[in-house]
Amino acid sequence: MDKQWGRFFMLLLRDALFIVLTLALWQYALQLGKPLSAYGIAIHSLTALATAFVGYLIHEWGHLLGAWGSRATFELPMPFETFFLFRFDNLRSTRPQFFSMALGGFASSIVMVIFLVLALPSGVLATQIALTLTALGVLATFIIEVPEFTRVARGQPIPNGAAFVHKGVTEGRH
Repeated sequence: MDKQWGRFFMLLLRDALFIVLTLALWQYALQLGKPLSAYGIAIHSLTALATAFVGYLIHEWGHLLGAWGSRATFELPMPFETFFLFRFDNLRSTRPQFFSMALGGFASSIVMVIFLVLALPSGVLATQIALTLTALGVLATFIIEVPEFTRVARGQPIPNGAAFVHKGVTEGRH
């Protein structure tokens, strides 16, 4: 994290503001009640999309906390530079650090899903859409991230895709 604190706080502020916006959308959607018009449906849909995006952010922060907690090497982008919260250094980080980073994302996703199931009001369109989008996000994690985790656990190299510092580089990896 040396020399990255400014970016860290910008990313934290960006995501905290988005969470506040999402909470405001929930308050407004619930005040509207049942969406009986196109406007109401749009507000509920927007609220659900924002909620699912918060789930993605929580997942990414879980990955970052797992990487940080294991003292892995990573780079923080500028707030709107990339879709990912950070880039994991796949050459300078170790396999155990990769596992810590990956498990942080998985654990935060599990906690977020449980929270949403327990906290969102039942019988509300925004809830139904948000839970459906969250389920699709979990499915995407199983399709994209779990196979990568499994391959590394079976001895293959740490991946080198878009969420990694050395995209496409295969030499010198653990």
